[in-house]
Amino acid sequence: MAEGSELMYFDLRLVHDHFDRALLQDDDIDLKAYLDAYNELYKFFQLMGNVFAFVSSDLKEKIQILNDLMNKDDQNYTTIKSMIQYEKESKILDKGDCTNGARTLLRLHRGLDFIREFLRQLGELSDSDKTSSCCQDAYNKTLAKHHPWVIRKAAIVAMYTMPTRELLFKKVCGTDVQRNVDVLPKMLEVTADVFNRTHNLYNFHQLHSLP
Repeated sequence: MAEGSELMYFDLRLVHDHFDRALLQDDDIDLKAYLDAYNELYKFFQLMGNVFAFVSSDLKEKIQILNDLMNKDDQNYTTIKSMIQYEKESKILDKGDCTNGARTLLRLHRGLDFIREFLRQLGELSDSDKTSSCCQDAYNKTLAKHHPWVIRKAAIVAMYTMPTRELLFKKVCGTDVQRNVDVLPKMLEVTADVFNRTHNLYNFHQLHSLP
């Protein structure tokens, strides 16, 4: 890798810390901390290269949209609750051609479902196990439900090229493989809390079917 590229390595500890910081009182989620964690997860997709091209470019776009909304209106886009309440009261969600935070975050929420399921299954493999099967299984259980057939087919085919667990961790974590493996259970636990809280908020406001 080029000089300085070690800064690009994926760090599960950072994902854990950012998501932990995102968990607020009253079952709310801090939006900035959520996006900070997601920026770290995005590195994982980048480091995997073309295998996750079907999702990485879309994630980058969605993260940027939410950052722009936060920068323009930090009062209403502080937490997921405040964002949804503001967009519902302002009738923003009723405008089909309008970029809104709730629809954008829903796409990230679905992506988080995939990555947490994949990492969970990854944690159960041995170093010599291929990662393609568990990745395909995680995808089929989560994101595939929201993708058209063409994308699903291309994604599954790309996953056949994935390496063993040992090589995958080295590719995305560099020399800090064991440190990342050790923090994986705690990271998955706090990620589940964030995912479930977000899911419940979308359930409460009946927003899971946003187009």
